[in-house]
Amino acid sequence: MARLSHPSNLELQALSVLWHEGPSTVAAIHETMPDGKDRAYTTMLSVMQNLERKNLVKRARIGRAHVYQAAYSQEVIVQRATHDFLTNAFGGRLGEALLAILSAGTLTPEEKTNIERELQRHKTMAAKKTAKKKVAAKPAKKAVKKVAKKAPAKKAAKKAAKAPAKKAVKKAPAKKAAKKAVKKKVAKSAKKAAKKAVKKTVAKKAPAKKAAKKAAKKAPAKKAAKVAKKAPAKKAAKKAAKKAAKKK
Repeated sequence: MARLSHPSNLELQALSVLWHEGPSTVAAIHETMPDGKDRAYTTMLSVMQNLERKNLVKRARIGRAHVYQAAYSQEVIVQRATHDFLTNAFGGRLGEALLAILSAGTLTPEEKTNIERELQRHKTMAAKKTAKKKVAAKPAKKAVKKVAKKAPAKKAAKKAAKAPAKKAVKKAPAKKAAKKAVKKKVAKSAKKAAKKAVKKTVAKKAPAKKAAKKAAKKAPAKKAAKVAKKAPAKKAAKKAAKKAAKKK
């Protein structure tokens, strides 16, 4: 729907006649204007022509008379005017505007009933809106909770995925170190075994050398003993020979 032109105050009065009395002629509208002021017929004719140019009324010819009918409902036209009035006169405070309107005149019993019914409808609508907001907020809260729960799970999954990689990275140097340690142990054990073998061979050779030395030492002793034994015998033989020679 195209944007509607805003009617003037006098045009609004003419429209209010059409909304309450239905399709009317210029003369009928002129006689029933709400403010009751005395105006010329031509003035009201100009007002209705302006409304027709703004597409706010429709004109139909019935016989010789021109009949005007409102093109839009009161709610559609008044909504904008009410909003402007509420904003400009009361700063958007609806309660103050309602009290001001009520103090401007006296309500009939029917009007009071209608107002009470409208207030009750507004209360019901407000309660429904609050209930809808709560219902809409619950899934949102649940979604937030689910996301909050999933977030630690995702972090844990990421950590778990990273952990094996880190362990593998740590294990690789550990394996190398273990291999080096094994090699060092093997080398040390080999050296120890070699040293033990050398010691054993040395230990075996040592007694043989000692025996040889002892044997070498004993041989001259035996010779000396034999020589020593032979020496007195020779001396005795020489003495006996000398004695024999003297006797002769």
